[in-house]
Amino acid sequence: MKEERFRLQAGELDKLAQQLLQLENELNSNIPVTLWISDLHGEGDRFMAILRGRFGMLYQTCREALPKTFSVDKIQYLTQVIRKKEYFAEDTILMDTQDVIFCLVEILKYRLSNIRHRTKGIFPPEFRNTIKRLISGLPVPDQVFEEPVLSERLISHLAHSIRQVLLDRILVLGDVFDRGPQPDKIIRILSSPAYRDMVDYVFGNHDILWMGAVSGNQSLIAEAMRITSRYDHFELMGRLSFDSSRLAAFAEKTYPVAKITGKIKAKTDRGRSMEKALAVIQFKLEEQTIRDFPEYEMESRLWLDRLAKMLKTGDTAGLNDSHFPTIDFEHPSKLTEEEQVVIDDLTHQFTTNTKIKRLLRYFFKKGKTYHIHNNSLNIHALVPSTIDGDFEEFLGRSGRELLDFVQETIERVGKKYLAGEVQEKRDQALFFYLWCGPKSPFFGKHAMKTFERYFLLDTESHAERTLYWKKNMQTDAFKLKMQEEFGIQRVVFGHTPVDYTKGNSMASSDGVAVNVDGGFAAAYYNRGHALVHTPYQLFGIILPTPEEMQAAAQNLESAPLDIELIDEFRQPMKIKDTAKGALLKKQSDALLQRIRELTATGE
Repeated sequence: MKEERFRLQAGELDKLAQQLLQLENELNSNIPVTLWISDLHGEGDRFMAILRGRFGMLYQTCREALPKTFSVDKIQYLTQVIRKKEYFAEDTILMDTQDVIFCLVEILKYRLSNIRHRTKGIFPPEFRNTIKRLISGLPVPDQVFEEPVLSERLISHLAHSIRQVLLDRILVLGDVFDRGPQPDKIIRILSSPAYRDMVDYVFGNHDILWMGAVSGNQSLIAEAMRITSRYDHFELMGRLSFDSSRLAAFAEKTYPVAKITGKIKAKTDRGRSMEKALAVIQFKLEEQTIRDFPEYEMESRLWLDRLAKMLKTGDTAGLNDSHFPTIDFEHPSKLTEEEQVVIDDLTHQFTTNTKIKRLLRYFFKKGKTYHIHNNSLNIHALVPSTIDGDFEEFLGRSGRELLDFVQETIERVGKKYLAGEVQEKRDQALFFYLWCGPKSPFFGKHAMKTFERYFLLDTESHAERTLYWKKNMQTDAFKLKMQEEFGIQRVVFGHTPVDYTKGNSMASSDGVAVNVDGGFAAAYYNRGHALVHTPYQLFGIILPTPEEMQAAAQNLESAPLDIELIDEFRQPMKIKDTAKGALLKKQSDALLQRIRELTATGE
């Protein structure tokens, strides 16, 4: 019995020791190289092109991996070799194939020092054993260096492997949908085998709009379709097998283009008619939600009674459009029979369309309201706050508790949507508030002035006043409050574009607040930002415009990138230096304590 007990105890000790060593290895490994990007807004082709270029990380990786004595010219030469995946001679750079091979091995060794990497699938099979031996410092046949065919093929394979491991994590801070024509392409890229295991996704307000729509919220269905019509994205709807013929027939009959004088943005006649028809349906439906949920305090959006009065009395001087044939003067928010048929058709399609479900499944399965990574809180827009720098309360919750409540609701709705079950009306309504409510963590303005911008001549009424997040994140007191609330050092967010061309920076002077939205979509500055965190540096990248990318491609050059250095570290940052490291350290301490207890018992 005693021997059996000792044998079992030894077995448990071995398991505990293995777990302890795994934790210690992870704690002492470098932090993962992470890329942040936000507000892609349907620009699928551009996202793919920039992703292939790895956002300028190649140069930084070479700089960190190679000796400090290497010149800028030599580093740039090596990045060109890796980018082209071939050796070429350069008159000003005295490096033969053997020199290049050893440098590429050092770069690869540096990236593979992180235990997260698995060599399976990274090394091409033809040179797999040779590459592994070079990384381990073991001898390889002399022919590898002496035969040009072999050395140049090895360089090509090393370059391929390096490109495979430049990046460990991608953090997308929301807003894949709307404005651009290819949100489906972006989701397919992010969910593809090449990327799905390295991506963390945080919801944006435009994602929330579509998630609420597929849950069956009819005002959000009308709004998602209105925005789609506004940008004439009929090819997108065709790819999704979405039938808008019933909507189009109603819209073109009820709102002929000749009678549309409001600020409708669609370029095509069909788009213009559909955009206006959907706007009116949307306003009617959201008024019902606002009245059903007075706790939302959104009465300022109730415009239809005022519109009906203007139309009834002929007092339309303040309107730029007075053609509203479906407005009942006595019951302005009531849908006509034809409008009801249209929205019911759209609702059925949104809630049952299998292609839309495959896309939205990604959000419900992968997305989060917020995500903590490398000591950073990652959110799309903000944590609601007051003018006094406190956390704003909504539905009895504030700060982290509010974000957790939102996440729980989204998860509940997602499970029911994917299972085809009936939703709770209150849950559906919350998506409407999250899309456009002033206390929403995804919006951040005092009101969404869609009606005013469409139909009122008074431009002052169009203003959507930004609330207190940006101002509060400039104060030390609120930044400290955020750090204590979430146990982090930085806050990374998007949502509101930063105009780099006007000299604005991505990060606050202390590097605590970082805004990665640089107007990626054509509707804004068409530039975009990204953020990169390596073990040695945190830096922002101001991305090239499509025109700059095209010009570079024509000249066989790399597109220009501007860098904003936010922070750098004398020693490589380790997992043990992060919030995750603190949790792993507790697990490690507990394992060590258990091992000591077993050892003491054995004695």
